[in-house]
Amino acid sequence: MSALMIESDVVALVQAAIEKHGRNPDAFIPILSEINHVYGHVPGDAFHEICRQIRIPDDRVRVMESQLYGLASFYDMLSTKPRGRHVIKFCENAPCHVVGGKAIWDALREELKLENGETTPDSKWTLVTTSCIGLCSVGPVMLIDDDIYGNLTPEQVPDILERYE
Repeated sequence: MSALMIESDVVALVQAAIEKHGRNPDAFIPILSEINHVYGHVPGDAFHEICRQIRIPDDRVRVMESQLYGLASFYDMLSTKPRGRHVIKFCENAPCHVVGGKAIWDALREELKLENGETTPDSKWTLVTTSCIGLCSVGPVMLIDDDIYGNLTPEQVPDILERYE
């Protein structure tokens, strides 16, 4: 895919997201989410394109780009760098930790040869921690894409990962 094609895709995607969600600040997260969903991350040129299309004055563009980047880097559901085809979000909160979360985390890291925030060289997997998935009663818990896995044991990790071949 050429740089020009990617750029025109970002322009069209931002335009469609703005038309759907509006130009006000309440729309920024849904707009960023749509971009993230299509690309697997929010590309850097999307921040400038959002500012251009919501008509931010030239003297405020850098500030607004920074604010948009701050939103994209703050929320777990968004990423500012490319992620793998499958994103594993592992809960590192206390309830999951006390029921064996560290052993699951170690098994994931060993199986994938990744540390937190890393992506495999083949772009298949990205491994990230999150503070809470909201399923403390079935911890330890992880989310792979939209699939939830609870009551995990280290022995289950290889079999679960094989489902995504």
